[in-house]
Amino acid sequence: MARRERLICTSAALVDGGTGVRFDIERSGARLPAFAIRYRGMVHAYVNECRHQATELDWNPGEFFDAERLYLICATHGALYQPDTGWCIDGPCRGARLAAVAVCERNGVVYCSED
Repeated sequence: MARRERLICTSAALVDGGTGVRFDIERSGARLPAFAIRYRGMVHAYVNECRHQATELDWNPGEFFDAERLYLICATHGALYQPDTGWCIDGPCRGARLAAVAVCERNGVVYCSED
């Protein structure tokens, strides 16, 4: 099946270490919650699901970063994930990785790729 690009948001909507943008993706015929964030100037996106248990990470809609704005944090379990790789560095799922979503940014717009 061919992958297609879908608009997520404008580039300006993603501030480094700031509020993320929630969206849904289609993967293997299922709709999944996902999110995009900006970290160190780059856009990253992941399926919005903690690797410990199937709960969404954000503690308020779009709030994925910890208080220091260094890591993504699971509001339920406190697991910490590296924003640029999705690797869990602390918490009950240490060593696991968030499921990445392919994104690209061009001409002031962020797109995701999906089935």
